Amino acid sequence: MAKDYPIPAGVIERETEVKKSRFIARVAPVSNRDEVREWLDQAHRDHPDARHICWAYQIGRPGSAAEAAMNDDGEPSGTAGKPILNVIQHKDMGDVMVLVIRYFGGIKLGAGGLVRAYAGAAESVLSQVQRVVQPALETVTVAMSYADEQVVRHWCDQHAAEVVSVDYSAGVQAVVRLPVASLAEFKGFCDAQKLQCMTNER
Repeated sequence: MAKDYPIPAGVIERETEVKKSRFIARVAPVSNRDEVREWLDQAHRDHPDARHICWAYQIGRPGSAAEAAMNDDGEPSGTAGKPILNVIQHKDMGDVMVLVIRYFGGIKLGAGGLVRAYAGAAESVLSQVQRVVQPALETVTVAMSYADEQVVRHWCDQHAAEVVSVDYSAGVQAVVRLPVASLAEFKGFCDAQKLQCMTNER
């Protein structure tokens, strides 16, 4: 059974300086790729003159994240995104993105110096951000007729559940993500509506 896990309570920034280069680290809660893209776009709007905007994120429960990614944004491979992601993974926090904006100060840091600078910047925000608990989520697949789709969507809107994807073929198959605490109620709703509900294997 999925368990609750900590996520960032909000957005904070911390700035560090290494050999005249400025490293501005920003942490933000994210739950999907659209939010990741929004935070990256926001960083580019806030810092259009930055030399590099490097980042990493993981979505889902720490230790078994559903998705994780990183980007060096022009820094030597493995010197920026990977150190940021390593710090995230050691913080036991899920649904989190860290962006590190670098303004080059004219002095090259070398590969080891870059790794230390980006890891240090990530550490500076992750060690200070407040945490809140993300209720554990379960993913289920519901098979239904076209006529039932709106009824299912309405139930999800009322119960903090999310329709992640819908496949239209002979009938409708929807993948629904919902709090574990609501799972039994949702299965009861599906039974009452004569819908087929299957818990997805992990």
